[in-house]
Amino acid sequence: MLQHLLGDINVSSLVIFFTAFLALYYWYTRPKNFPPGPRGVPFLGVIPFLGNYPERVMRKWSKKYGPVMSVRMGREDWVILNDYENIQKALVKQGHSFSGRPDIPVFTQINNGMGLLTVDYNDHWKMQRRFGITTLRGFGVGKRSMEDRIVEEVAYLNDAIRSHNDKPFDILGVLSNAVSNNICSIVMGRRFDYDDERYKEIMFRLSRSTKDPEANFYITVLMFVPFLVNFPPFSRINKEMMDDVKVILDHLDEIVSEHKSTFNKDDARDFIDAFIAEKNSQNKHSSFTDSQLLHYVVDLFEAGTETTTSTLMWSILCMIHNPEKQEKLRKEICSVVGQDRVPAMNDKAQMPYTCAFMQEVFRYRTLVPLSLMHMTNEDVVLNGYNIPKGTTVSPNLWAVHNDPDVWDEPSKFKPERHLDDKGNFVQSKHVVAFSVGPRHCLGEQLARMEYFIYLVSMVQKFEFLPDPNEPNLPDIEKGSNGAAFVPLPFKQIARVV
Repeated sequence: MLQHLLGDINVSSLVIFFTAFLALYYWYTRPKNFPPGPRGVPFLGVIPFLGNYPERVMRKWSKKYGPVMSVRMGREDWVILNDYENIQKALVKQGHSFSGRPDIPVFTQINNGMGLLTVDYNDHWKMQRRFGITTLRGFGVGKRSMEDRIVEEVAYLNDAIRSHNDKPFDILGVLSNAVSNNICSIVMGRRFDYDDERYKEIMFRLSRSTKDPEANFYITVLMFVPFLVNFPPFSRINKEMMDDVKVILDHLDEIVSEHKSTFNKDDARDFIDAFIAEKNSQNKHSSFTDSQLLHYVVDLFEAGTETTTSTLMWSILCMIHNPEKQEKLRKEICSVVGQDRVPAMNDKAQMPYTCAFMQEVFRYRTLVPLSLMHMTNEDVVLNGYNIPKGTTVSPNLWAVHNDPDVWDEPSKFKPERHLDDKGNFVQSKHVVAFSVGPRHCLGEQLARMEYFIYLVSMVQKFEFLPDPNEPNLPDIEKGSNGAAFVPLPFKQIARVV
């Protein structure tokens, strides 16, 4: 009997050993000629080692494994691109092969494959992207008419800032309102008062998870380990996010219904009207649906509001931390624009330091450090490595912006680095804040126009100072880091000059 029991134990041990061997073999096996990189631990991969700033950890690893490397994220192998040259080779020279989007359940549950930002590279995306480019241009994006809309909003923005009477306040809400009203003018054909209840609700719901470091962290983890959505606190955060999405979609559905009731096919007032006209046309395509319209509008608001608003917030932090650079900025603005005239895009060519300041903010505080994730649409070769179809690829834009071979003292805020020895502004191809290739930011022209006009108009009228009630300056090295890297909440004084 003892001999029989020992035999059973030996068989069981063999089965356990063989199972463990197969698991480890599977875990450490990569596709043939795949980029090298760390594997991490079973089931989680490298996720436990990424910390709050995974883009910085990835760049450190690239020193060992090379600029094109792989990491195991959960149960999948991702490819990380850590330098400018390989990002160009992939996203530009082989752009169509690298323009897919992976299926991320935490996003798919929100849009059901609709909208534009997270949709895979297919006929639906191509048609909607073409429609978006044509329609946005038709309503003035990149043109003088769009500039007029932004300039009109400047007065409301300055009045809202001035209403705080040199007292400490958080400027985030005011900036969000101003920037989003430009989107509203294109998408809905109107602007909203900053105290409009429906407008305030949409703005609050849009930005809540992004601005909350805890929520941002948990949502980011869900991107990599989706099964955690069933366990607290991930389930709670996910439910809050989905509740926000429902409220936003309900409000937007009301606005679309209002448009339908007053629709005139011969007079398209805005993006929503243009979409409805396309939907109703005889050549209508199945992708032009009511659901697609709602999610498209959400994407335009999220991409068009959060990015520019956060860039302006980082700019204010940079000015508070570097008052001498703020003063230099103001002197140039006043010498070119004066103190009373509203700035115009034509002024930009005469303002090299302002251009340098803006480009340095784009570089110094990279807003989307790991970009939006791409996916290969076919088997490709990059930097001598074979990357199979369906592989998630993440361009490390932060690594490009902090490459010591390109930038002297990259961890320091130095606008002067973008000026030549004669004081002329030098546009840098190594600042890729809006990404590159077929999936670069749809609203780049609008964002650049907004950023210039709002920044110049604010510095022209106000001096930004730290909150005297806080012993330390607001932290510029840390932020809420998830899909985007945004400043932690802070207050400042905007003193009229």
